[in-house]
Amino acid sequence: MLDKSAYETTLQRLAIDFRTIGHRWGKLYNLCDVPLFVDSKATRLIQLADVIAFAIRRYYERGESVGFDVIAPRIDAQGGVVHGLTHRIRAGDQCPCFACRGRR
Repeated sequence: MLDKSAYETTLQRLAIDFRTIGHRWGKLYNLCDVPLFVDSKATRLIQLADVIAFAIRRYYERGESVGFDVIAPRIDAQGGVVHGLTHRIRAGDQCPCFACRGRR
């Protein structure tokens, strides 16, 4: 979900183009949805989604775990295996992040 902005039309068109004509690496066959725009003043859930996305981004890009530590226990997992968060790394690489530790 994205907050309403001047980019709405551009991003909607981009999502359609990715599915129909592709991009420089080929076509996207598994795009599950198109961007959904909503005014953040109309719902607090979009604000919550922004906070969660921000915390995850800071964790992976800067190694800051303050916000991430609050949401990590609530990420979907079963039997110690994390399902609600994935982190793609090259085959054979070791990663100490929360998602990769939960998949070993």
